[in-house]
Amino acid sequence: MNEEITVLHADASILAVNKPAGLLSAADRYDPDALIVSRELEMEYGRLIPVHHLDIDTSGVLLYARHDDAYRALAADFEERTVLRRYHAIVTGRPSWTQTVCDFALTPDGDRMHRTIIDGAGKPASTEFVVLGVHARMGIVEARPLTNRAHQVRIHLAALGYPIACDPLYGDGKPLFLSKIKRRWKGDEASERPMITRTALHLFSIEFKHPASGDIMIIEAPYPKDFRAVVTQLRKM
Repeated sequence: MNEEITVLHADASILAVNKPAGLLSAADRYDPDALIVSRELEMEYGRLIPVHHLDIDTSGVLLYARHDDAYRALAADFEERTVLRRYHAIVTGRPSWTQTVCDFALTPDGDRMHRTIIDGAGKPASTEFVVLGVHARMGIVEARPLTNRAHQVRIHLAALGYPIACDPLYGDGKPLFLSKIKRRWKGDEASERPMITRTALHLFSIEFKHPASGDIMIIEAPYPKDFRAVVTQLRKM
């Protein structure tokens, strides 16, 4: 198994891992050659059924069912919106609100770049946002999607005027350098390395009812090195 994939919880019904950026949750027709988390895990854990998906650049909690009954129970909970997901995002700009809700309807794969677009005739979509901190010219935001649309958190933040750092589809896609956000930075720009180069989005936790026991479970995924480095630097500012 890929050493970067950390198992957060495993039992007879479910498997939860901390997905690193750069791996697909499941097969993708747009990137057939990419490494897929489930293929890496199935060599050790057997058949796995993805209950939800994370974009290739998004890290965090990824939940799999280990048999059909578990999948049906979890899929029903997602459909009924009883599963609570908390994403953490590093955004460009300083949000003027401490919390808000975005309800723009969305249409997936709505343009030539395969982006989700805001569309009054699209599917209903709703995301709650809470600001965890504002530092320098950036913010750390928790996003709680109440629906499950493709790229929902990314497009809703961009629509509010605070795109996720390094997002190539809904932001400027540029790597994030400390020299660009820290005042009186002292260093050599020619040799400086970016703190993060991928969409700065991490699924920090997922709360759901266990499909077998019925117990409420909360599974959290620690920040990966790149995300943690940015948060640490921002909190010093």
